[in-house]
Amino acid sequence: MWVCLAAAALAGAQEPASVFQNVCGKCHPPEAVVTPRPRAQWQETINKMVDLGAKVSAEERTILLDYLSATYGPGTAGGRGRGGRGGRGGGPTLNGAPLDRHVVDPEAANRGRSVWVAECIECHGTSARGTDKGKNLIQSDMVLHDRYGSTLVPFLAKGHPMQSGRKSASLSQTDVADLSHFIHERVYDTLRGSSIFQPQQIVTGDAKAGEAWFNGAGKCSTCHSPTGDLKGIAGRYDAATLQGRFLFPRGGRGGRGGGGGKQLTLTITPPNGSAVTGIPVVFDDFDVSVRDDKGEVHAFTRSPQLKIVRNDPFATHDQLLDVYTDKNMHDMLAYLVTLK
Repeated sequence: MWVCLAAAALAGAQEPASVFQNVCGKCHPPEAVVTPRPRAQWQETINKMVDLGAKVSAEERTILLDYLSATYGPGTAGGRGRGGRGGRGGGPTLNGAPLDRHVVDPEAANRGRSVWVAECIECHGTSARGTDKGKNLIQSDMVLHDRYGSTLVPFLAKGHPMQSGRKSASLSQTDVADLSHFIHERVYDTLRGSSIFQPQQIVTGDAKAGEAWFNGAGKCSTCHSPTGDLKGIAGRYDAATLQGRFLFPRGGRGGRGGGGGKQLTLTITPPNGSAVTGIPVVFDDFDVSVRDDKGEVHAFTRSPQLKIVRNDPFATHDQLLDVYTDKNMHDMLAYLVTLK
């Protein structure tokens, strides 16, 4: 009995933050273990970590559960539900960056590159896109959920073969954190916002088949002509932009559309009055208004007697999105890039 009381007293004397640091910090950078969760989910998280091999006493489990629930529960100062500095909605931050996104440290990524070349490149490739020996890490759920080593550290700590012959458990937490920065840098390099992003070869179709579809089943030639409005179009746009323009000509998909000056207009005819045509300003279940070519706005209340006609120059293109096959799209692009 005295032993139990002494153990309880010792556990009660431990600082919760220190227990968090000592227990969770063995596998994770502690500042990354802060995704806000309800108490029940923190209990599940702790149980999961124990199942994966974390050494946590019963007393420490209680301390951790109370600490995490109070500090990183919904609506707490550490949670995302309140305003404050740092991330969106005032969420938890690391060095001023929101923890819901891994912000790459270029110096750490450069150090991680050395680890990658020494231990990972033969299986996962130069850009982490995988090889016949290893998976594509750009599409790995574990990598995409990782924040500063939060999932990579426990995974590699269990032992993973590396090209040097060593086990991954021999990597230090600093090595893995640097590796995490390097891999996330490769992930972000696939996004259009990256300074080094380059579209891959996308012209893979059959130009002859594309021309046949243009003049046949696609009925494109009823509105467009390779010697008229499309003459020289491949000289004005690169392949990626050209693909965006014929699939989404009204614009908005990645900024690669562009309607060539064409716009949706409405023709409104009131029960007692003349019809008016203009660009929509408001168009909902209750009201409709348009701006005519003189800049004047005409507003109406929707009713069964109010006749509204949509004049959409891109309606056919929208309908084609349900018709195109992958082959149609690739063949069409292959044909359009010949129109120089």
